[in-house]
Amino acid sequence: MDGAALDEVVRRLVEVGRGGRQVQLSEAEIRQLCVEAKTVLLSQPNLLRIPAPVKICGDIHGQFVDLLRLFDLGGYPPTSTYLFLGDYVDRGKQSLETICLLLAYKVKYPDKVFLLRGNHEDAKINRVYGFYDECKRRFNVRLWKIFCDCFNCLPMAALIDAKIFCMHGGLSPELNSLDQIKDIERPVEIPDYGLLCDLLWSDPSSDTQGWGESDRGVACTFGADKLVEFLEKNDLDLICRAHQVVEDGYEFFAERRLVTIFSAPNYCGEFDNAGALLSIDESLMCSFQILKPKETGAPHSRKPISNKVSCNNNICIRAVLQTNWKSGVDTVQKILFISQSWFYRRFIFNSERHRYEGKTDHALLIKVSS
Repeated sequence: MDGAALDEVVRRLVEVGRGGRQVQLSEAEIRQLCVEAKTVLLSQPNLLRIPAPVKICGDIHGQFVDLLRLFDLGGYPPTSTYLFLGDYVDRGKQSLETICLLLAYKVKYPDKVFLLRGNHEDAKINRVYGFYDECKRRFNVRLWKIFCDCFNCLPMAALIDAKIFCMHGGLSPELNSLDQIKDIERPVEIPDYGLLCDLLWSDPSSDTQGWGESDRGVACTFGADKLVEFLEKNDLDLICRAHQVVEDGYEFFAERRLVTIFSAPNYCGEFDNAGALLSIDESLMCSFQILKPKETGAPHSRKPISNKVSCNNNICIRAVLQTNWKSGVDTVQKILFISQSWFYRRFIFNSERHRYEGKTDHALLIKVSS
């Protein structure tokens, strides 16, 4: 597929798909796109090393219009570098448009768009949860198999500036060194257990110490103790993962040593969750841009979550948390102010880091967007 043909595919996907309409790509175009994407994916390592700045997206699940909204917020490639954490297909109405646009951007901008593998980029899973049926209805089973071959080439994890470790699911009791991820050969199918399975399926759990059994019936859960142990052993600051619906589009775990990102607002049309886009700048300052859930006309039914900052259309709270990393003591100052469409929440971390001299301020800035 030459550059002009690839540009035309991207143009049709973005312009026609913006209104939620199906985009009519030919089977030949999609097949060629998958072939070229496989070549690009296999030319890059299984553990991607990505320099900041970068924007990170969680689960998309076929919500193509929301994917375009994320690009509207963060800028379309190549103006920004993107890392997607997997789960591009299943459940949503437009898995084909979603994966085709992401693969097209990957082929066109291989060093600006990075795609990790999620647990739904697996033939055993997307055979059941919608992608197979969408491919069969709009094209044929052969095309579904071609996509699955492409999914088997996706990398498993990424490292941002050697400090932020990213994957779809979470940690594994078999993972001691990041070098183990490099050694996983591709193309590869996802096994029912073991390191690769855990990277795509495991979850953090506040109810777990050490390793626990997952309610999903596959992989494991891990507690804050195992998370901190892994971070310290590998000289990491943060784990960024996806895989779970979270009400605000992002959620912290273990005193902000792990963050879950979910980027599909109003998930499946059944949840009232927001979607988030995480931006990391050159100094590793993290900021969130939030896609608010759409109004349904029904009474607002979301229940407040403890330790969250509340917000409505008129009054928002700005919270400044000064954190002493040695003592673990937080002091909170809350300021009320008026805002119609957005608010900022800023967390200032005073931390000693090996890469800096003395103490530095790291700010976490959240912007909510309609």
